[in-house]
Amino acid sequence: MVKKKLKVLVSYPPADYSKGIAQLGQNRQFQYFHNPTFLYPVIPATAATMLKVNGYDVIWKDAIAEQLTEQQYFEYLNKEKPDLIAIDSKAPTIKIYWNFIEKAKKLFPKMKVVLMGDHVSAFPDESFKNSKVDYVLVGGHYDFALLELCNALINNEKIPKGFWYKEKGKIINGGRHQLTKSLDEAPFPDRELTKCFEHYQKEYNICGRPFAYTMTGRDCWWGKCVFCVWNSNLFPKGTFRSRTPKNAADEVEMLVNKYGVKEIFDDCGTITIGKWLNDFCNELIARGLNKKVDYSCNMRFGYRNLKDYNLMKKAGFRLLKFGLESANQKTLQMLDKDVDVSQIIDECKEIKKAGLIVHLTMMVGYPWETKEDALNTLKLAKYLMHKGYADILQSTVIMPYPGIPMWHQAVENNWFLPGISPYDYEKYDMTMPLLKTPDATPEEIMEICDSIYTKVFLHPNYIYQHFKKIKSMQDIKYTLRGIKAVAGHIMDFARDPSKQFSH
Repeated sequence: MVKKKLKVLVSYPPADYSKGIAQLGQNRQFQYFHNPTFLYPVIPATAATMLKVNGYDVIWKDAIAEQLTEQQYFEYLNKEKPDLIAIDSKAPTIKIYWNFIEKAKKLFPKMKVVLMGDHVSAFPDESFKNSKVDYVLVGGHYDFALLELCNALINNEKIPKGFWYKEKGKIINGGRHQLTKSLDEAPFPDRELTKCFEHYQKEYNICGRPFAYTMTGRDCWWGKCVFCVWNSNLFPKGTFRSRTPKNAADEVEMLVNKYGVKEIFDDCGTITIGKWLNDFCNELIARGLNKKVDYSCNMRFGYRNLKDYNLMKKAGFRLLKFGLESANQKTLQMLDKDVDVSQIIDECKEIKKAGLIVHLTMMVGYPWETKEDALNTLKLAKYLMHKGYADILQSTVIMPYPGIPMWHQAVENNWFLPGISPYDYEKYDMTMPLLKTPDATPEEIMEICDSIYTKVFLHPNYIYQHFKKIKSMQDIKYTLRGIKAVAGHIMDFARDPSKQFSH
């Protein structure tokens, strides 16, 4: 294959370290952590790999994972001199990256810059008005789209659909990128090129469990939840794609045989159910992978299929992650979850009966929920955890990310707190609520959100339920890792109200 005359850098430039370490990778919910777990950014990594296998000179540089300063990063750019840099971004960092682009263009005027991500997909024209960016990709298939762009650039062809750009001072509307190929045509991420085991999930290796992230689909077949930024901005409803079960199993087999991976988390928004799930489980079983690797994934309540849960357990599945979101039926209806609260407890029992671990996520701070409603969600979460019907729980404040249906609702209904503009993008970082609630102050909302880590995990009932499950050294390692994670969350969510809630 002839090597293309284009040097491409797929990268995360430095962000603001004053708040902690920005979690920008494979992450739908943005946060700053002081004790970060860097999630492997599967789609950007696939993009870098696809360019490489097609003959391009590709570099991967995650300056956030490496915690590089801006000066160190510019020195790196001066050394490598890429022709094009592709940057994955989110709302809380977009202004930082606009500023970065301004500086980079002065130092490297010939270098082309591509912005990607859920925020710029919602407001593609905005980045041209605030920076000297060259291209903005609208859509989430970075891998296929970047290859199309690079091929067009080296062949002096028309800029492909999905990319917005400027021509003679005018912003050219490139529309939304449309994937016309099968996901099976994308290569498995090159884990060496993208420094997978060097910068991501390192704590799992410490526990003796080499770990890897995969994505069997993009992104959620349900695709309706009004708070989900990926479904709204990157992969709108009706665009969900999944790899074939055989292709997905091939990657699992490669990770096990080549890297000795013992645990995999499939970060598809919601794993494909029905025949796809059955075929995938049977592939893992037929290849004996169910005895070599533990597999976990995202799911949604409402499936209620004990037969398939049993098959998943047989196939080597270990943990299922569910969005509980709220214990209030009105909220679930407004979120378009299509789930009854009454089903959640019974479904958790069925999953536990199959021998699987239940990981729940919940949110507080909805603009229509009272303080009592939020405490009701905490009450249900405590019940599930203390009875042993759920094992892990995460709590966050609701974030109406720019461009999603909830953001538009918040703008139209004046839900934003006094002193907060919908365009204060740097504040979408979960350090404080952005929306008003009927009878709770921002401090009270964060107190409820944070209390999960003391009222649930440190409660004697949870400790008893958890420790009675310990049967092996591996269980002890998982427990120690969980204690470390809880301690980290308590530190990250310990706030000074006098600073966090001044507008």
